[in-house]
Amino acid sequence: MSMEDVLRPLIVIGGSLAITLFIGWAVDWLLRRVDARHPETPLWGHLRRCRLPLQVTVCTALLSGSYDKTEARVVQEHGSAIGQLLALVLIAATAWLMVRVSSAVVESSYFRYASSSAHDPARVRRVRTQVTLIQRVVAAIVGVVAASAMLLTFPTMRTVGTSMLASAGILGVVAGVAAQSTLGNLFAGLQIAFGDMVRIGDTVVVDGEWGTVEEITLTFLSVRTWDERRITMPVSYFTNKPFENWSRGGTQKVATVYFHLDHTAPIEEMREHLREIVQKSPAWDGRDWNLVVTDTTPSTIMVRALITARDPDDAWTVRCEVREKMITWLRDAHPYALPRIATAPAAQAPQALLESERRRERQDHFARFEDGLRKDARHSR
Repeated sequence: MSMEDVLRPLIVIGGSLAITLFIGWAVDWLLRRVDARHPETPLWGHLRRCRLPLQVTVCTALLSGSYDKTEARVVQEHGSAIGQLLALVLIAATAWLMVRVSSAVVESSYFRYASSSAHDPARVRRVRTQVTLIQRVVAAIVGVVAASAMLLTFPTMRTVGTSMLASAGILGVVAGVAAQSTLGNLFAGLQIAFGDMVRIGDTVVVDGEWGTVEEITLTFLSVRTWDERRITMPVSYFTNKPFENWSRGGTQKVATVYFHLDHTAPIEEMREHLREIVQKSPAWDGRDWNLVVTDTTPSTIMVRALITARDPDDAWTVRCEVREKMITWLRDAHPYALPRIATAPAAQAPQALLESERRRERQDHFARFEDGLRKDARHSR
């Protein structure tokens, strides 16, 4: 083995690394200059994240292209394995680069749309959901194609693939039956993305749990509840079962607060106090408010306070604020208006006791007078 057989591979590898680093630096410098000149277009800034997969792809391509020329006795025993490894790395790096580029293009399009349509949050959330699912679909397709290409680089897999084509119909039926649930969730995810049923950021009520849609994938959906829990469920749930979407059709909401009060509750004064509360509350959107008696029972009445809000969060805030301040005011200013549960006979007032004593004395007097009359009648006979 001569010195040339050792130096040639080292020179080729070193040259490939130097060329790779130069290309990566040059592309990053160019994208940085373009991004500085066009700050309104976020595409160039997002493309800078593709520097690492670009360098890996370029370096692997250079090494793979010059490998046959630099093969020497140093690597002759493992020549086929090294060539196979370079081909696999090149396919994986190319797929990585394609996913990064597509993600940069889609994200830049979304950010431009969001900045120009900030006045319509519902439409922005819908586009965000669609963009997220498009990214996942592209990544899944590129991943499947890359995995297939990597398998076909093995000679044995080509033979197996040729024999499998004859039974592709049977395998397709078997795979369809086995993956029925997965495929159902996949199509349900596409239906949610483009059917505008639920979007990322929507406020929903699922199985009695109130929360915000945090993530939507091709197979599952994650809801973040008000107490920071995460509810994960298949996306097919939202296409097969009813659920509440508080963000669809607008974010404005009506908050309601119910009070069970005594029949002597001062309704007019309650209306005035409610007006003072909502006018000082930052969660009230200024559209409407009212207070009415909606029901009555033999012991209490039901009073409903209605307040409008900008979104579900403000509706919850103003509901709690009105309930707290109204109960506090009734307790301090009108305690008689709060309902009471009688657990023992009520004590009679002093005036009632006097009237009862006088009534008993009159009855005794009339009884003695009637007895006297009866005795006089018997003596006269």
